[in-house]
Amino acid sequence: MREKPKNILFIMFDQLRWDYLSCAGHPHLQTPNIDALAADGVRFTRAYCQSPVCGSSRMSFYTGRYCHSHGATWNRVPLRVGERTMGDHLRDHGMECWLLGKTHMKADEEGMRRLGIPKDSIIGVRTEQCGFDVWERDDGMRPEGPAGLYDEQGAARYNDWLRERGYVGENPWHDFANSARDADGNIQSGWLLENSRKPAAISDEESETPYMTTRAIEFMEQAGDTPWCLHLSYIKPHWPYIAPPPYNDMFGPEHVIPVNRSDAELQDMHPVFEAFAKGKVGESFSREKVRREVIPTYMGLIKQCDDQMGRLFAHLKQSGLWDDTLIVLTSDHGDYLGDHWMGEKELFHDCSAKIPLIVRDPCKTADAARGTCCEALVEAIDLAPTFLEVAGGTPAPHILEGRSLLPFLRGETPDMWRDFVISENDYGISPGTAAFAATVDDPRQFMVATRQWKYIHAQGFRPMLFDLEADPNELNDLGLSAAHSDIRAEMAGKLSDWARRLSQRTTMSAEDVSAEQKRSRVRGIVLGAWDESEMPESQRPFYGKRPGPEQG
Repeated sequence: MREKPKNILFIMFDQLRWDYLSCAGHPHLQTPNIDALAADGVRFTRAYCQSPVCGSSRMSFYTGRYCHSHGATWNRVPLRVGERTMGDHLRDHGMECWLLGKTHMKADEEGMRRLGIPKDSIIGVRTEQCGFDVWERDDGMRPEGPAGLYDEQGAARYNDWLRERGYVGENPWHDFANSARDADGNIQSGWLLENSRKPAAISDEESETPYMTTRAIEFMEQAGDTPWCLHLSYIKPHWPYIAPPPYNDMFGPEHVIPVNRSDAELQDMHPVFEAFAKGKVGESFSREKVRREVIPTYMGLIKQCDDQMGRLFAHLKQSGLWDDTLIVLTSDHGDYLGDHWMGEKELFHDCSAKIPLIVRDPCKTADAARGTCCEALVEAIDLAPTFLEVAGGTPAPHILEGRSLLPFLRGETPDMWRDFVISENDYGISPGTAAFAATVDDPRQFMVATRQWKYIHAQGFRPMLFDLEADPNELNDLGLSAAHSDIRAEMAGKLSDWARRLSQRTTMSAEDVSAEQKRSRVRGIVLGAWDESEMPESQRPFYGKRPGPEQG
């Protein structure tokens, strides 16, 4: 084994709940290949995303910075030109950084125009693609409505590939991969939840997840000797909730775990939570009929993901890459699936904001920690500095706000590790809450969580508080409890401390600042000296009494 990994395989699933893996305790869904990765690495049990929304979460993963810092606070909010991403950091140290799959990145086209960055240049492509070189970008979304396609480039190459295999039409991504057929051959769209259990009109091997695995294997087969980081980003188990056979029928209502919610939550529900719960998605997933149809398919999609991990890991072993490659497996956020009377994501219960995170380091130095669970508070922004260290770079805390996880992988405990995590949501941009958010001056939410407490600040409304030890299911909001006012004040203080951190001086490191402090005097700056006696000795030849130049 190497002393340091040569390559990085950064696997991300979309909308995969942390607890829908057998290694995390799911009683019915068996994920042996992901479990085997955890048994050969470290599973982080308290990992949180920086925002429980696809785009903003991913921008934090890629930049190593909080949403508050990089500014891309929701889907389709451009990541401004100039934000450095993991690709920029890794290339500085000789490691290529490639994208295969989804980023949900929207380019800062106005910024590129203003700075004269051509889109067809290398820097233009990398600016548009979140700092990655692109093997294949596929955001996996090609829905179409009265105003046209949601994403003109979504699933574009996959659609071409399907048509080459006989799946006809303008949009086989929807018509075959994400739709079923009735007895008369009519399309039954996966967007309709009543169709969730029906088999998608596509073979397993030609559906989205196996397709992306095939493309990853193709990438690794052509990769040369240069170290690489491959961001392999799957769209599933993200909706539309529909799966190809046999995965559509592997699980049934008897495998659906009990919903995590209580009638008490509906009484005096926080206004922001209420807006989501009463939205169309929340109302749908509050119905047991919907959960019985959707969740078995969600589980089937995860089972398909796990099977593809078996195929991928087998290739790594057969090709000799297994012992050279650091493997990270995670998700951008979770899925409510009816818990707390809600569907989708966006808010801060653990089913939404907590993420699976498994890291397998092939090196001998990681042997002591193999098969362990780490309970440290970990954030998505920790991956970028981890990758930088793997590539041989030095820490850059003035840019990267996370911290390297490598000490945990070696069975060590880093000094002064964080005692709280942060997540954010710019929910005013969400179409489902637009009317509600219009009544709020600043529709932002912030979560700060310790091992015991989770505090949620919603601008313009009362706070929320959950005791994660006494109430791990987060059913009892203590936001109005007089007995917990001191706890709320303490947690609000942590949020305030975080908000006042130095996060925008990204062009000078602490070492640069220290050097600048010492540089002023040696460059001739003398302030406050009354006479020569108060002047630094080193400055007297320049500013002390001496013959004028006119005296020759």
